[in-house]
Parts: sequence; C-alpha cells; structure tokens
Amino acid sequence: MYKTILVTVDGTPTDRAIIDHVKQLAKLAHGRVVLLHVADGWAARTYGGDAVSREIAEDTDYLKKVRSEFEASGISADAELAYGDPAKEIIRWVKQKGCDLVAMSTHGHRFFADLFLGTTASRVQHNVSVPVLLLRAK
Repeated sequence: MYKTILVTVDGTPTDRAIIDHVKQLAKLAHGRVVLLHVADGWAARTYGGDAVSREIAEDTDYLKKVRSEFEASGISADAELAYGDPAKEIIRWVKQKGCDLVAMSTHGHRFFADLFLGTTASRVQHNVSVPVLLLRAK
C-alpha cells in the first residue's frame, strides 16, 4: 500500500511525533522511508545546493541521525536535503520523484501567519495528488 513514504522533518521536537508514527506504519506496510528536510535559511534560499553554512551542516547531521534511527529499526530509509521554500520544495519533490504517502507533523495554528501565508502542511496537502498524513505534535 505505502511502498514509499515521504517524511518531512524540520529539525524541531515536533518531528518526534511523525517519526514514531511512521516507524510503525512503515513496518506494517513493509515500506521504504524517504526523509526530506528543506533548508530555508538565507544561505539555502540564496545559494541552493551550493550553500555552505552552519545550518546546512546541522541539517545534514540531523538527517543522518534520523535515517540511522529508521535503519536501526529495520526500515529502509534515505535522506534528502532540499533548499528554499519548504512547501514548494516538498511539492516539487512529490511531483518529480513520487511517493505513496506524505507524512508531516504540524505545529498548530499561528493564526495571522496561517491566514496570510497558509501553513506548509496546508499548501502541500492542496497541491499533491497522493494522500497526506498530518499528525499534530504535542
């Protein structure tokens, strides 16, 4: 059912909710996980894949750590780093590479920002044709 599960992570404690949930789901579905983090700091937005910054180094280390955690649980996992606007990059990834499910933690509402910009989760949900699992972090 879910051969490839795209798990978006942002390097904050809210990731834990979706990571723990997807571990169980991936085991049940015998699926493979692709972890995607979008670096969105100044260097990442300005230089893309050529960016060199502390943020990029920390993001890369974080992805390796989470990937290892999935693999230690017996789940096939890959990790990718994208650069720019998180919603745009997640949507682009899904359209270009494909997956069977997008899994994301949500932070809850920030009212004014959500009203004018829309949340990343909402933008992704309305622009991809695969199911999106949204799990609100505690």
